[in-house]
Amino acid sequence: MDGTAGVDLVARARAVAPLIADAANEIERTRRLTPGVVDALIGNGLYRALLPQSLGGSEAPPEIFMEMLEEIAKADASTAWCLGQNSVCAMIAAALDHESAHEIFNTAPGILAWGAVAHEARAVEGGYRVTGRWDFASGSPQASWLGAHVRIVNADGTPRKTADGSPELRTLLFPLTRAVMHDVWQAIGLAGTGTNSYEVNDLFIPDRFAALRDVPEALREPGPLYRLPTGSTYSLGFAAVSLGLARATLDAAIALARAKHQSLAASAMRDNQAVQGLIGRTEGDLRAARAYLYGTAHAMWRDLSASGVFTPAHRSAVRLAATWTIQQSADVVDIAYRMAGATAVFRSNPFERRFRDMHAITQQIQARDTHFEDVGKMILAEGR
Repeated sequence: MDGTAGVDLVARARAVAPLIADAANEIERTRRLTPGVVDALIGNGLYRALLPQSLGGSEAPPEIFMEMLEEIAKADASTAWCLGQNSVCAMIAAALDHESAHEIFNTAPGILAWGAVAHEARAVEGGYRVTGRWDFASGSPQASWLGAHVRIVNADGTPRKTADGSPELRTLLFPLTRAVMHDVWQAIGLAGTGTNSYEVNDLFIPDRFAALRDVPEALREPGPLYRLPTGSTYSLGFAAVSLGLARATLDAAIALARAKHQSLAASAMRDNQAVQGLIGRTEGDLRAARAYLYGTAHAMWRDLSASGVFTPAHRSAVRLAATWTIQQSADVVDIAYRMAGATAVFRSNPFERRFRDMHAITQQIQARDTHFEDVGKMILAEGR
């Protein structure tokens, strides 16, 4: 890929951001993206950022994907979160035959959503049968297809194992119309993501829609992007959402400080040395977090493009950078929120929703403190 399509994705994201910002209150109120926002994302090809070029996607490198999400997150975090989630789901196209992938992603609206790993599917002639309910399907109100990550059992009920003895996991794909949806997403933040639950009962899934996810041997696409595990791609994407959210919140605090005269204060906020110093330090923290995240992504992508191998060291580096960036972004948002004073608590101002959205992000798996333990364990084991 020459990068032209990828750069264009960022420009397109920047161009639709004002429309998304104007719709942010409605997205919050209705708890789903507005039709106008979804149409703009589809029309500009943003959902197809990580879809293979062979299917008409951009197959963009991680850094472009991250920049795209940053731009959208500055306008609305829920929209960026859905876009990130659904874009990564599209990477599974690389593990499907071309006809099946075409059916899913090139039939409007061509959006796939899924939830967390749960339940088993029983192998039967020609495919699998599955019953279960899955949670955390962000972007499902816009989706036309759903996925279910399941453990596979044989016809006799015994677990099916891979060559290394671990349980075989597959992602079963089916039209959203085959599932029962449950509107359960009543959350403190990221309210507009429609992160709902879905269930099926004794649903038959043909073999061609039962993909092995993150298994290099199962890939049908040659590009290095599809050697990057979806979990690590989520980490990079959601950390980028955090950066965009933090950038917008800090910018709002800076704009407020330029104009506001605090009650009982002798001077405007912009002339207050404590405010000046706080803004300077916080700006440095945010720029450092962004540089670290993008530097890690760049180094990983350089190695992966050259070797075609995503190593445990890459996984550890991405996990550390993403977790730290999300937590650092939360600190920036907290500082900006406190800096705004009483202004921040009113829904008419650009602080309280971003504060809630940021703290919803910190509760996700990508921001867990246990990631630091995993990385520390690896560093100690290597004697570094």
